[in-house]
Amino acid sequence: MNASISRTLVFWLAVPLTLLALCGTLVHYINSMAPQVITTDRHLKQIAAELAAHLAVKDGGVELSADSPERPLMPADGSVRYALRDLNAQIIAGDALLPLVAVEAPANFGYETLQVDHHGLRILSTRAETAAGPVWVTVASALKSSEPAARYEFLSTLLWDFVQLDITLVLVWVGIQLGLRPVRKLRDEIAQRSAQDLRPIAESSVPREIAPLAATLNRLFSLLKTSVQSQQQFIANTAHQLRTPITGMQAQLDLLVAEPAAAPIKQRLQTLQEGVRQLAHSANQLLSLARADPAANIAAKTQQVALNAIAGEVVARFFDRALQSNIDLGADLQPANVRADPSLLDDLLSNLVDNALKYTQSGGSVTVYAGRRDGHPFLAVEDDGPGIPEADRQSVRQRFVRLPNSPGHGSGLGLAIVEEIASLYSAEVSIDTGAGQRGTRVAVRFAADPAEGGGRT
Repeated sequence: MNASISRTLVFWLAVPLTLLALCGTLVHYINSMAPQVITTDRHLKQIAAELAAHLAVKDGGVELSADSPERPLMPADGSVRYALRDLNAQIIAGDALLPLVAVEAPANFGYETLQVDHHGLRILSTRAETAAGPVWVTVASALKSSEPAARYEFLSTLLWDFVQLDITLVLVWVGIQLGLRPVRKLRDEIAQRSAQDLRPIAESSVPREIAPLAATLNRLFSLLKTSVQSQQQFIANTAHQLRTPITGMQAQLDLLVAEPAAAPIKQRLQTLQEGVRQLAHSANQLLSLARADPAANIAAKTQQVALNAIAGEVVARFFDRALQSNIDLGADLQPANVRADPSLLDDLLSNLVDNALKYTQSGGSVTVYAGRRDGHPFLAVEDDGPGIPEADRQSVRQRFVRLPNSPGHGSGLGLAIVEEIASLYSAEVSIDTGAGQRGTRVAVRFAADPAEGGGRT
């Protein structure tokens, strides 16, 4: 599945913004706690210095001298606890529960926050020199009740930062969607075009960021148009080069068959004449199939075509053939229009009528229909011939497929040409049984044109 530009942009914004929110909240928490810790550390350092100043040596041991009324040694509210230990960490005086924390050598002080007797304490340890040897001085102060408030403020700030982050990402998403509207507009414009629409995109109507894309598409459209025009020109030249000599050969054979001197070989000439006629028919069908190829019709010009007019011309063209075969060729034509290439619709209907005449026995009938049904323009050809078995109605649409025991020497391209041309205009081809459960009815149903109304009854 292709990645979404919108989701990719939001993801790469969400990750750094989340980290920034976490870092900002942590810095805010540290800033709210730092003044309290700094003040406490300074106070503990002063008390530790006072304790060290009151150390005295008596009888070879170290003891704490008495407080003086003018300069009390410890705060009267009992907020500070202390402990004195010898070099072996044996308690000399004070609170034995206070642990000795590690002392950094250069500063001669060590700080740590610990839980002691279910109380959070900020503890300072330092080394004091006396005449009886070094003494470890430890003082501790209970953390003030402002820490829970700071934690609450930390959590509330973190929550609010994430709320702001969510709102920011939503706004970013909306901004991206609005910013990508020109891209979607360009996508929809191209998607709504038909395969034949190779008009260049107006580069002035697109943002500068996607103008190179529009320019590239225009170059592609131009190349396609040139290629298709070359292919169409090739098909036209081929048709001319094939039809001219074949038509001349047919005319010469017709004249030769009519000559009295050709009587001994008349049967052979008639066989040759039929072969040339079949060659001409096959060449015309192959050229029609090439013209019906979607690749050859990308740049084809479409116009409003009257189906009833096309049907009338085709019926008139096949009337002599039907008369010679003793087949009743009729028409039921109602007004109906579609946008298409009239020559391709002529090929489509000509192949249907040709097939119907080929498979209908002498004395039978073929009827051509044109009009509208349920709002859809349609063309249909119905005959009372042998019909097409239901099991074979799908396979006969393929190229070079002929039913067993089919008359003549057809190439099996008639219905394939009809399918190709119908698909070019998104039309549906249906093959059914004719009226009275006899013969075949092939109908081509085109897309409904909202500009036209009414229907055929």
